[in-house]
Amino acid sequence: MGVRAGVVVCVTSFLLGSLFTHWIADSLTLWKSPVTDEHLWTAATYYSILAKGPPAALWFLASVVVTGCVTILWSLGDGEAGNIMFDGGSIFLFGTTIAMYLYSVLPSVFAKFNALPAHQLKDPFPVSLRLVTLELASNNLVCSVALTGVLALQAGRFWAESSDADDDVFEESEAVEGPESQPKTPDPRIEKVQQRTTKATS
Repeated sequence: MGVRAGVVVCVTSFLLGSLFTHWIADSLTLWKSPVTDEHLWTAATYYSILAKGPPAALWFLASVVVTGCVTILWSLGDGEAGNIMFDGGSIFLFGTTIAMYLYSVLPSVFAKFNALPAHQLKDPFPVSLRLVTLELASNNLVCSVALTGVLALQAGRFWAESSDADDDVFEESEAVEGPESQPKTPDPRIEKVQQRTTKATS
């Protein structure tokens, strides 16, 4: 169980770090106002570099994603209550990220940014690319929040399992000690007899 949780955390952290590299472009279009043509050209150039990247990098990223999915599903298959709650939520958030990337982010990057027109940073930015560039920044933000939620769920699962383990250890220790180790409650009838005996002898 610990190995599977560790794999999920490592895969999620790697994907989250990969998304954080997009901050180079997304910070200019999502967090700065007003968004200028220079900001948009900088972001578009960044995505153009990604679109022209080696296919091996994309295949490596896909293998990491598949590893994370298989590990979460494997853990979910145990059928325990904690697995269903925490891993079920992780699968939903992980699947949301994958679906958004497959159906929105990657098609936009390869279709719109594979070849940019010749330009200078001060040139007017094409209207056809403006909305796509802004949507990419928003989608990356949503995916980052979803993957952060996966890490939070895995941390909650670790805390819950640690608490359950502490309770089990406490119950086992009580069972081993048994009732003989517990302090006995004095019988009031015996105390009265002892008091009367003491008074009679005195």
